Amino acid sequence: MFDYDYYLRKSKMPLIWCPGCGDGIILKSLIRAIHKNGFTKDNVVMVSGIGCSSRLTGYVDFNTLHTTHGRAITFATGIKLAKPHLNVIVITGDGDATSIGGNHYIHAARRNIDLTVILFNNQIYGMTGGQVSPTTPSGKKATTAPYGSSENIFNISGLAIAAGAPFVARTTVANPVQVERYINLALQKKGFSVVEVMTPCPTTFGRRNKAGAGVDMLKWQKEHSVTIKSAEKMSPLELDESIVTGIFVDIEKPECRTEYQKVIDQFKS
Repeated sequence: MFDYDYYLRKSKMPLIWCPGCGDGIILKSLIRAIHKNGFTKDNVVMVSGIGCSSRLTGYVDFNTLHTTHGRAITFATGIKLAKPHLNVIVITGDGDATSIGGNHYIHAARRNIDLTVILFNNQIYGMTGGQVSPTTPSGKKATTAPYGSSENIFNISGLAIAAGAPFVARTTVANPVQVERYINLALQKKGFSVVEVMTPCPTTFGRRNKAGAGVDMLKWQKEHSVTIKSAEKMSPLELDESIVTGIFVDIEKPECRTEYQKVIDQFKS
C-alpha cells in the first residue's frame, strides 16, 4: 500500500483546509506523481506564495519555501538558477499567480525556466477574504462583488500558452487520476510546465453562490468537463459554463538556463 505519511509532516496536522475543499486531492496526486518519478525528499523543492493552495508546502516533508503574495515563481526561479539539479515545484493559486503575480507568471513562461507550476484554480480568494479573483466567473458573487462580478476572466492555461510555455494542461479534482497523470508529465518536462487544476471552494465561493457542498461542486465539475476534442465541436454558447480539460501544449523548446550557458561558453573558449 502506498505510504503517504512518508512524504508528510504529520506534526503539522490537522489540515486547515475546509471540509469539501479539493486541495487535499491535489496534494495526494502530487505526492503520487513525485513518488512515481523516483524523486527523493532532498532533490525536491516546493515553493508557494499566499492562499489556500500555498498552505500545501507546510504539510509536505520536502525542502519548502512559503513566500510572499504573488512571488512564488520569482523565488523558485532563483532556486533553479542557483541549484539547477533540484526539481523545483511551484504551488500557487489563481489569485496568487495571475493577479499580484501575473507578470512573474507570464515572464517565467516566456523565458521557459525549468519549473513545474501546479496552479489551484478555485475561482476566488478563498483564504484572504473571499474577494473576486482574476478567474471569478462573470455574475458570480464575492465579498468585493456582492451583486456579482462584472469582469471578464483570465484563461489561465491560455495565458501560459500565449506566453510560450511548452507544457500546459488543465484538469479538475473530480478526476484525480488525470490530475496525477498530468502532474507526472509536467515533472518530466524540461522547461516551464503548468498544470491548472480546477478545485471547489465550498466555503467562500460555494456558500455565497449557492453551489452546494463540496460533493455537489465535484459533481458539477464532472458534469461540465469536456475534452479538447469535444470542445472543438461545441459552440461558444455551449462552452459558456464548460471546463475544457486536457493537454493543450506538449512540445520541446530550448530551456532558459541552457540558452544562458551558451552565452557563457562563448567567453570560455
